Amino acid sequence: MCLLALAWKVHPRWQLLMAGNRDEFHARPTAPLAAWAAPDAGLLAGRDLRSGGTWAGVGANGRMAVVTNVRDPLARQSGPSRGALVADYLRADTPAAAFAATLAADAPAFASFNLLLADRDSCQFLGNHPLLRQPLAPGIHGMSNGPLDAPWPKTLALNAALRAWVDAGREDLAPLWAALVDETRADDASLPDTGIGLDRERWLSSAFIRSPDYGTRASTIIALDVNGQGFIHERRFGPEGACIGDTRLTVGAAVSAVPAATGSPLPPR
Repeated sequence: MCLLALAWKVHPRWQLLMAGNRDEFHARPTAPLAAWAAPDAGLLAGRDLRSGGTWAGVGANGRMAVVTNVRDPLARQSGPSRGALVADYLRADTPAAAFAATLAADAPAFASFNLLLADRDSCQFLGNHPLLRQPLAPGIHGMSNGPLDAPWPKTLALNAALRAWVDAGREDLAPLWAALVDETRADDASLPDTGIGLDRERWLSSAFIRSPDYGTRASTIIALDVNGQGFIHERRFGPEGACIGDTRLTVGAAVSAVPAATGSPLPPR
């Protein structure tokens, strides 16, 4: 994922509600959201077919994990698969706090990342650029390719959409999907300076990124209650924002799926 907002222990029904976008090169091979086969039964996620990991998913007993990279040309760019961090946690039964504490010792070996690990008891943040581990307090949290809760314009906008959705006590996900496909670019004065130049900062400042080669590949909403039951819902996009699939899986009960969408594109800019 490259952008997400998380509501932790503030919604009347959902203990955890995450809405986020994964941005990636369209040529990178990817499997859609699905129930993984044995020996990973119970893991629900998409899959990076190059490295074998995933960017976001859920596991047994209310486990959820999501990872983003950190946008800094000076940060470490090589190391073990960051997607494996998500998959390894979802496979495990170690509490989130203990898993994060153990992983912190090995975190510097990875390319720069931000990682959220949740179970039914806690939600933990672990980042390695800089190295930081902390539990999340109840509330709305945002994460993109900078520090946790950094006030980047697109992070603030998605946080605001999630806050409004929570405060309204809504169940209809339409406002969250709309926020995830928002292509509004930030004013130059509010852009972060991550060392990639003004033109790229502008291009990457919207929640949804559209181009022939790189852009938003998937939007995902995850909702889990105090018993670890809920759903994970993924919408997938191809080059230039064409919608190429839509899958919703039930967590903690019989799995159901929505067939692939028709491939109709998003509205043009």
